[in-house]
Amino acid sequence: MLFTRHQLEELEDQFLAPYAIRSKDSKGRKHPEDEPDYRTAFQRDRDRVLHTTAFRRLEYKTQVLINYEGDYYRTRLTHTLEVAQIGRSVARALGANEDLVESICLAHDLGHPPFGHSGERALARLMIEHGGFNHNRHSYRIVTEIENRYPGFNGLNLTWEVLEGIVKHETEYDVADAQDFDPKLRGHLEAQITNAADELAYTAHDLDDGLRSGMITPSQLTGISLWEIVNESIGRRRSDVLDDLSRHQLIRRLIGIEVTDLIQSIDRMIRRSGIRTVEELQKLPYNVVGFSEDMHRRNRELKDFLYKNLYQHYRVVRMSVKAERVVENLFNAYIDEPSILPQEYQKSIDVDGLERTVCNYIAGMTDRFAIDEHQKLFNPETLP
Repeated sequence: MLFTRHQLEELEDQFLAPYAIRSKDSKGRKHPEDEPDYRTAFQRDRDRVLHTTAFRRLEYKTQVLINYEGDYYRTRLTHTLEVAQIGRSVARALGANEDLVESICLAHDLGHPPFGHSGERALARLMIEHGGFNHNRHSYRIVTEIENRYPGFNGLNLTWEVLEGIVKHETEYDVADAQDFDPKLRGHLEAQITNAADELAYTAHDLDDGLRSGMITPSQLTGISLWEIVNESIGRRRSDVLDDLSRHQLIRRLIGIEVTDLIQSIDRMIRRSGIRTVEELQKLPYNVVGFSEDMHRRNRELKDFLYKNLYQHYRVVRMSVKAERVVENLFNAYIDEPSILPQEYQKSIDVDGLERTVCNYIAGMTDRFAIDEHQKLFNPETLP
């Protein structure tokens, strides 16, 4: 049995909540295109993001621990996939548009430079007088300008709703700049779900990587309410010894508890608000997506713990210092001598300006490419 796009759209009408966005109701694309016979508009957007160069590069970009620390720690790519999985689960339970959520989730971190937030801090400082740098805005720049895969336009020509979700991506570490996307309106339900899925994913997997790396020990977590709840739920006694199987079980249970709380909390918020349409949801003075008060407080406690004990761990800080130095050295070298840039980027200088061109080039690098490039430029024994 075949499902055409029109039939898929009819299924959306049948199964999605009234305040979810239907693909047939999309505001469309900047450059008109005929939609596929067997994919909805948002499914097409998902596929376009998935096939970008920027998406593939996420495999070798830092989440918290740099790539050469080990093969089992999260990268920007695995983080993105985990966000998409959580986002789809939440969307499915609430009758939101899964394909729209997945598209935004897969695109939300495309603009991250090498070395995670350390690389972003360095670029933001270096670009402060040249328009600044923010990975969220750079994600938007990638999908609207930088990716060049189609003869008729730059970028991916994504739908308005996916672009709005990227622009209105907000977490503790991301600030939205939605001036071209109805800034008075909140993100649609699917955008809000992406935001929550992102925070949930990085909190859980940063804890997992911290424990696996030994930078965090179980005894340090004693008294952290979420840790105590999760241990009790699986019948685990306090111990400083944590084998891989137990760690997997704990993190899996933590994610399950958080996802359940998030879904139930969103459902309560929507019911209390009385909204029935997408427009009513976006005009609310508050987000409908969020954890319960108890879970929000427990998450805050866990995040504060991770900040103090993982993100400020001397091994992570040392790498951050080195990473910022690598980015700064590369930036200054390219600015001082633009002729060492690849030809394709030299051609962009007249259009984008020297500083933005250099910034775009560095932001697109993977960790290992940036390190190799630094070696080539600053180590006289390394061949160019």
